[in-house]
Amino acid sequence: MSMSDELVDGQEELVSSATGRPLTKRGEATRRRLLEAAELVFAQQGYHEASIVKITERAGIGLGTFYLYFDSKQTIFEALVLDLNRRVRHSMSEAMAGAPDRLQAERAGFAGFFRFTAEHPALYRVVREAEFVSPDVLRMHYTRIVEGYEAGLRAAQATGDVDRALDPETTAWALMGMGELIGMRFLLWERDADGRPPAELDPRVFAGMTRFIDNALAPRAATPEEDR
Repeated sequence: MSMSDELVDGQEELVSSATGRPLTKRGEATRRRLLEAAELVFAQQGYHEASIVKITERAGIGLGTFYLYFDSKQTIFEALVLDLNRRVRHSMSEAMAGAPDRLQAERAGFAGFFRFTAEHPALYRVVREAEFVSPDVLRMHYTRIVEGYEAGLRAAQATGDVDRALDPETTAWALMGMGELIGMRFLLWERDADGRPPAELDPRVFAGMTRFIDNALAPRAATPEEDR
């Protein structure tokens, strides 16, 4: 598996979660408008204060049309979590494409992640609410990222780009947790004098994080104990 595709699922035919039928191009566009509206409504108001009416009003779509695509508020919430998951993985994968080695790929992948989260801060609130609204979907969100990540680390260990002594699964979870919390602290919580969030991660913070990752992942000479 290459670095450019390790984070992306195969293309799947979109179907209505209400009818189970494949969507036309027009239907896909309508479904996209509903998801974009849901992203804003859930981010601004939270799951419990959000409503289907508020989502359809934001999307400019009739209430009856909503039920052609989703059968409940929870259904569109779960679809939104998976949609954000797909898009953030795509952003990371695009950024990683063409990286000459794994350490460069790590830097590029995190840059893609932070670009996406700066543009879509809803990712944080929606994913955290999923812990209570739909725990299974929350778990799916994280495991989809980690599975591809772990496979990429294993491949990099095989080529000598990453320290072979590291456990790929543990490392993947640790790196993902680091990225999420760095983004929360320095993108979601940060504000300028006018109360506006940053458009990108502070380069100083990014440099410090990638230096830490380089030190953690870089290959090391085997110790005498490991050689035995």
